[in-house]
Amino acid sequence: MSAETATNEIDAHHEDDVHDSNYQPPPEKTIEEIMAADQEDESLRRYKEQLLGEAQAEKIIVDPNDERKVLVKKLALVSEGRPDMELDLTGDLTQLKKQVFVIKEGVQYKVRIDFIVQREIVHGLKYVQKTYRLGVPVDKMTHMVGSYPPKKEIQCYITPAEEAPSGMMARGTYSVSSLFTDDDKHQHLKWDWTFEIKKDWE
Repeated sequence: MSAETATNEIDAHHEDDVHDSNYQPPPEKTIEEIMAADQEDESLRRYKEQLLGEAQAEKIIVDPNDERKVLVKKLALVSEGRPDMELDLTGDLTQLKKQVFVIKEGVQYKVRIDFIVQREIVHGLKYVQKTYRLGVPVDKMTHMVGSYPPKKEIQCYITPAEEAPSGMMARGTYSVSSLFTDDDKHQHLKWDWTFEIKKDWE
């Protein structure tokens, strides 16, 4: 299988995960529209002011040179008792596969995504991950991250715990295609990375 064919197949798999023909996302609204709605409901108005206070007060733009609403900064593999293994997602994404994470077979681990939301609220963020071994899909997961207001600070999402495969047949190198998207089908970031299952951490 050529690299181009594999990439096209990965894209197709992501399309299947992200675009459910029976799902209709709510219409995208600006902060101003959200604040203007339901003004007669005092408790709801106060709740929205508390939730969106900073975003309402000023147009939060962390990077004026970047038009995106979601700036994905980092991916980390988190396993109890171990330092987090991190990928910097702000540089050359084509180099990420060279940084191979080693995971001990059978351990519990989570994936953490660090990101910044600027300009407007983002609705229905999703993290989609597909795992391949020797070009064959072996696992896929889609996590609903949620809706987030713009903030100057980094926000993060941590997936539920996963168990690394174990046994001699499970050991080896796996390639992963990750996608950060949302209800409006914006691809905020797409990247490929690699991990290796070993008998121990080294």
